[in-house]
Amino acid sequence: MSEKPTQQRAITGVVTSNKMNKTIVVLLQKKAAHPLYGKYVYHDTKFYAHDEAGVCKIGDLVRIVHTRPISKTKCWKVDKVIRAAEETN
Repeated sequence: MSEKPTQQRAITGVVTSNKMNKTIVVLLQKKAAHPLYGKYVYHDTKFYAHDEAGVCKIGDLVRIVHTRPISKTKCWKVDKVIRAAEETN
């Protein structure tokens, strides 16, 4: 029997911090309507992702995939940089 490739969980978000060694913080912002009032409310979720090469910068749009636990809070790794942040000098 041939095994089907397992589909990994993937998330696209913006890098908010790269101050840690080989770790970035990715912010996922969801917009949902409030059940009673109907007003749109933003929900933020932070994910810690492993960046082995250290190529991600603050403001980059990245795709991260779920992987085995690397540390207590880190179980994601960077798959690819979708859009690099614009340089401002």
